[in-house]
Order: sequence, then C-alpha cells, then structure tokens
Amino acid sequence: MLYTYLGFFGFTLLVIFYTSYKLRKDKFTTSEGYFLAGKSLTGPIIAGSMILTNISTEHLIGMNGSSYENGIIVIAWEVTSAIALVIAAIFFIPKFLKMGLTTIPEFLEKRFDGAIRSIVAFLLMSSFVITLLPIVLYSGAINIESVFDFSHMFGISNEASLVYTVLTIGVIGAFYAVFGGLKAIAYSDSLNGVGLMLGGLLIPAIALYQIGNGDIFNGLSTVYNFAPAKFDIIGKPDSVLPFSVLFTGLMINQLYFWGMNQSIIQRAFGAKNLVEAQKGLIYTGVLKLFVPIIIVLPGLIAFYYFQDQYYETPDLIYPLLVKKVLPTYLYGFFAAIILGAVLSTFNSVLNSASTIFCLDIYKKIIDKDASDAKLVKYGKLSSVVLAAIAIIVAPFVAYAPDGLYMLLQELNGIFFIPISSIIIAGIFFKRINTKGAKAGLFFGFTFYILTTFVLDIDIHFVHLWGIEFVLNFIIMFLVSKYTTSIKKEVFKEKSTQEKPWSAVNMAGATLVFLTILIYVLLS
Repeated sequence: MLYTYLGFFGFTLLVIFYTSYKLRKDKFTTSEGYFLAGKSLTGPIIAGSMILTNISTEHLIGMNGSSYENGIIVIAWEVTSAIALVIAAIFFIPKFLKMGLTTIPEFLEKRFDGAIRSIVAFLLMSSFVITLLPIVLYSGAINIESVFDFSHMFGISNEASLVYTVLTIGVIGAFYAVFGGLKAIAYSDSLNGVGLMLGGLLIPAIALYQIGNGDIFNGLSTVYNFAPAKFDIIGKPDSVLPFSVLFTGLMINQLYFWGMNQSIIQRAFGAKNLVEAQKGLIYTGVLKLFVPIIIVLPGLIAFYYFQDQYYETPDLIYPLLVKKVLPTYLYGFFAAIILGAVLSTFNSVLNSASTIFCLDIYKKIIDKDASDAKLVKYGKLSSVVLAAIAIIVAPFVAYAPDGLYMLLQELNGIFFIPISSIIIAGIFFKRINTKGAKAGLFFGFTFYILTTFVLDIDIHFVHLWGIEFVLNFIIMFLVSKYTTSIKKEVFKEKSTQEKPWSAVNMAGATLVFLTILIYVLLS
C-alpha cells in the first residue's frame, strides 16, 4: 500500500508544482487573463487541454463498459470527432476569432439578439451542471474507490464511500477552477494528458502481453479470435449504435461538441493567434484517432476475461480489468492519473460555466458596467455555487439504466442539437431571422424531450437528433419567411490581418482519409 500512496501523491504533486511554476508570473485580475488565459495558448497546449476536457472517467468507465457489452461499434463516438475537428478548424474557428468572441452565446447576440444569448447561456449552464459534471464526478469516484477501497478501509458502505469521494473530488476541482482560471487548467491538463495516455495504454498493453504469453500482437489475435463479432465496426440496425447514425445525427452532435461547445472551443478562443488555434484543433483530431486504444480496446479485452458475466453492470468492467492486470505497485500512479482526468474535465467545464454566467448573464442582465475585477470575483463565486450543485446531483447518476456514457449522450441531445442548429443557421443562412431562430430553439428543445423521455417512439435517439435538426431548420425557415424582424447585419468581424495555418487543408484532408480508412479496415 506504501507504493500506492507514493505513486498517487508523487504524480499529483508533480502536476501541482508544474502548473504553479508555469503560472508564477501571471496575474489573473482581468477577464481575458482569467477566462481566456491571456490569449497565450499554443497548439499543443490547446490540444492537450481539449483532449483532457473531453476524455475523463465517464469515457474510461462508460465507453469501455459499452464496448465490452456492444463491441467496437462504439468507436464511432471517437473517430468521427476527427472529421468534426477538421470542419471546426477550417470553417468555424476563423469566423469566431475574427469576431473576437469570448463565449458562444456572444455570437448569438451579434447575429440575433440579447434574449437568445441569455436563453442559450442558461441552457448551456444547465447542461454542464445537471448532466456532464455529475457524471464526471460519479464515474471518477467509482474508479478511485476501486483502487483505494475506502469503504473497506473506513468500514462504511460502498454508497457512502462514493458520496464522500465525489465530495472530495468536487472540492479539489473547484479549487483548481477558482484560483487558476483557464491557464492553470490548460497547463495542468497538458501534464495530466501525458499521464492519461501512458497510464491508459498500460492497461491494454499489460493485458495483451499476459494473454499472448509475452507477445502483445499474439494477445490481440487471441482476443479477436475469441469473439470476432465484437470487432465488426459496422453496427447492425438493432444495435446500440447502428452504422446509419453516422449519416443522420452523429455528425451533427460531433460538429456541435468540437466546434461550438463552450467547454471545448474556449481553449481555441484563448489561442495566441488563428494559426495556433487551428493547430490545436487538428492535433486534437490526431489524438482522437488513437484514444480508442484507451477507452474502447480495454472493454473488448474485458469480454475475453469475463464473457457476459457483467452485462447487467457494464460500468464496473473497467475497474475490474484494472485490478486484474495492473501490478499493485502501479495502483497509486494509476489512481493519480484517474484523478487528473476527472479534475481536468470537471474544472474545465466549471470554468466554462462560470465564464458563461459572468459574461453572458451577469454582465448582460445584472450589471452591465461590471469591472474586470468584479467579473473575476463573480466568476470564482459562481464556480463554487455550480460545483456544489454538481456534487449534490452526482449520486443520482447511479440509477442510470443503460450505463453512464449512453446516459450522458441521451441527456446531451436535449441541449446540443437545438443550439447547434441555430448557430449553424446564424453562420451560413442570412435568411433566418431572430424570430425564426427562437422558434427553432424552442421546437427542438420540446421535440427531443417528448420523443426521447415522454413518448414511446421506437427510433434510435441519434436518429432523432438528425430528424430534429432537419425539422428545426424547416421551422426556422418558415417562421423567418412569414414574420418580420429587426434587420441586423449578419455579424461584424474585427479587422484583422491574421492568416490561417498554411497546412490546415492538407492536415484536415489526411485526418478525414484516416477516419474513413479505419472503417474500411475494421468492417
């Protein structure tokens, strides 16, 4: 147990000291410094922070649990992200940076009006605090508990241990977000990202080495031959993720998440310039093609070990695999990596939620003349309040019937599809006016809740995303055609001579080709 504690505290302290050293000369007294890292982030730092904000224990636990149960088809959530990141790098981020945006809702005010900005800001805050943050906290608590076994150590129930672990992680995460701002989060993420990649790769590498009697490739062949159907990437129509969803709602979700989601795109807003922002998005796309080795392959290996023994509780499969293959002296290091992954997502999303509150709600509605110092103050205060709400909601995630990851995706649809439709409409369709956008937002929000959670409709929820997206546009075009609205310029761009990254098109084309190749090779 000594090595467990040494590994855990050693890596955790390394991250703290590294981040403190990098920020020793920084002052977080301005809103740009606190919320946008002083516009100082480079491509690798952006990519590291993006990937760590995205990949956390809801992926390690939820995605591996889903691949154990459903096979490699769930890889679609990851590899199609590369295509969305290419589109974001080439089409979205140049437009957003030229407008000088700090938040995504700010774009909606420039294009439509202040009311729609406030509505979307509230919806985004709700999506962060009620869906994403509680799932991140709870899945992290499961992993940390599996390593340290606090319930046995302190003689309490497993449920109580998870609640206390959630509370501890939440408090530490809030501390990061409150006192360091985006720059502290980005630098800690970059180091935690290295740790996650190394630690995450250890699990399948050791498992395949053991299965293959010293030969990793022989181990992979053994796992494949044990259940070749699990390795077919083309999802059947009645599967958890049919192949057809790639052409309906999945890409819309990916475009929103990587090109319009505040908790992700805020890193690109904090870039030194357009070139670094585009590099950050493309580098993230490269990483997304390798991430399935960490969050999909272990689930397939777990099926070799456990067969269908844990089909009723797939979210337990990753901690069980870790305990089975990882040497005890590496438990502490792995636990520190898990904690870093949880904190990176938790504090990143928390920072984005407080950014939206301060700039899109507080400054626009409550105090229009608020100073930078006041905004930073309320940014810290709102982080504490939002963290407390997430901690309270987190234990209820235990009742998810279909696993953590599928729950997260279903809930995300409430917010992502309506918001993405009006942002895309605002960028590309001049004919859609403010009333049309509001009608589309309200219709999409209501349609998805009714069809997914109220009515018994036998349509996959990702297909519903695609149907909703199309219907939203029909509603927006019809309302815009038959109503009048105050004419606004489509949007004003700041005068800038920034040139895009010269290699962005070639790099983007390569990423798209590699994504298609993965499907060809695994089909």
